[in-house]
Amino acid sequence: MPDERREEAIRTRRVWTVPNVLSMLRLAALPLFLWLVLGPEADGWALVVLMLSGVTDYLDGYLARRLGQYSTVGEILDPVADRLYILAVIIGLALRDVIPWWVAVALPLRDLLLWGLVPILRTRGYSSLPVHFLGKAATFNLLYAFPLLLLGEGDGVVATMALVFGWAFAVWGIGLYWWAGVLYAWQVRKLLATTERRVVPRG
Repeated sequence: MPDERREEAIRTRRVWTVPNVLSMLRLAALPLFLWLVLGPEADGWALVVLMLSGVTDYLDGYLARRLGQYSTVGEILDPVADRLYILAVIIGLALRDVIPWWVAVALPLRDLLLWGLVPILRTRGYSSLPVHFLGKAATFNLLYAFPLLLLGEGDGVVATMALVFGWAFAVWGIGLYWWAGVLYAWQVRKLLATTERRVVPRG
């Protein structure tokens, strides 16, 4: 049993795993995407970066399960990469007038409100809540919406269809994103009602 606990501790402390490297690559691609969209306006290459980012978002979770490469770093890095990805993309697309500013405000506002709950969670000994299925579903919709909306900036039937499906994914994604936020807030409320305040000893 001690050996199993030692192996578990080593496993959760690992940093250089395949899923973590994919999350890091996704983060590294964000400045490249912003430059492509706002600089030369190379929408084709920006679209490729978006698609690859979406693929890596799927792969890091799949490979973590498949290879058993779970880690504490990965549990933090993956959602952080998702949030920064969404933030960077909506800023870039809003500055290009691909999406309206109310979309660019609605998504970060939800995250800002949830971050405000973190100090409350810490009074109960928690730093965060487990990722909810609705939150992952919202992220999935948004990851599909942004490339389609960018593709919809072109001309022709393909661009028109991309715009229609892109907004369909975007509306569902925004709705689910906020619904998941409400559920997170409700979980915090229940936690406060059922868990005693954690007293941190003073040194």
